[in-house]
Amino acid sequence: MIQSLANARVLTPDGWRDDLVVLLEGERIADLLPPSDPRVRDAQQHDLGGAMLVPGFIDVQVNGGGGVLFNEAPTVETLRRIGAAHRRFGTTGFLPTLISDRVEVMRAALAAVEQALAEGVPGVLGIHLEGPYLAPARKGVHDAKYFHAPNRDELALLCAPHRGVRLLTLAPDQVPTASIGALVDAGVIVCAGHTAADYATTRTALAAGVRGFTHLFNAMTPFGSREPGVVGAALEDADSWCGIIVDGHHVHPASLRVALAAKPRGKLLLVTDAMPPVGADRPDYVLNGETIIVKDGICQTAQGVLAGSALDMASAVRNGVEMLGLPLDEAVRMASSYPAEFLGLAESHGRIAVGCRADLVTLDDDYRVRWRWVGGVGE
Repeated sequence: MIQSLANARVLTPDGWRDDLVVLLEGERIADLLPPSDPRVRDAQQHDLGGAMLVPGFIDVQVNGGGGVLFNEAPTVETLRRIGAAHRRFGTTGFLPTLISDRVEVMRAALAAVEQALAEGVPGVLGIHLEGPYLAPARKGVHDAKYFHAPNRDELALLCAPHRGVRLLTLAPDQVPTASIGALVDAGVIVCAGHTAADYATTRTALAAGVRGFTHLFNAMTPFGSREPGVVGAALEDADSWCGIIVDGHHVHPASLRVALAAKPRGKLLLVTDAMPPVGADRPDYVLNGETIIVKDGICQTAQGVLAGSALDMASAVRNGVEMLGLPLDEAVRMASSYPAEFLGLAESHGRIAVGCRADLVTLDDDYRVRWRWVGGVGE
């Protein structure tokens, strides 16, 4: 079946267009046509009522949603629930994220993602393992009892052939450089995070193949006058990507504007670090045996430690515009095309272009999601 999405302001790779109809055939974008083209009349037509049509959002850090946490139940059904919850807010592709846990839980999570990819569970692009190879001094809400350097068996597990994207956040000060190189050579995307590394150690890790930084500024050594730290290395490096949580709680907007000024365009990604309350009625969840209650939009422990976020991607885009002063098209790219590039999926995801997957979202003037399509299937 061929579908046409008409009467929309379309964000193309070249900018906004209001004179195009987007033609979908199966899972792909078949063409971008003027409304007068005969092929438009022959398709099943959807009038979008003047809404903004943008690429679906891609979130590389999703711990939970819809009332469930991936760590608590690393199953395909959990992935379905998380994906459905986040699609309401425009996320059409995501990396379910497992925070530091037992090796058995890691194995179960990897198996669940493999099965989900084999079954075509909507939105699942791979997996993000955030730990357990992290630094106790920058543990954040992670449970340090799980921290250790990867042994030979774990490296073999992580480097084994796999479906989809595999992303690993580790602390370069806790993992040998040779191990980082082996992971990179096996096709694992390696990011630095929850790390007490100094500038020199971080530069060595970048040279070994570290591709990016997980939630820039949070849980890493800060930028200083005589020791630039992880943040300084991240801002200086032109080739690496940085995830940022734009919720007004994790990082001051001024710090994020400095990062925007320092990094080349396209190297900052919007991420949510979302927890179970996103897309759920309950404002609480259990993490490492402790009940976390979301209050005033903040997920934190009783001791005031941030425990992920209650942020969704549509709100992250809105905050990018309202808190950081970004043009809407750039905020959308930070939620779609730039994450696709980071994950090595730019040829198929994150753009409204011929041949790309039909993962699309409509936004109204208040940045609320009205409709979305995942692989050409609308809802």
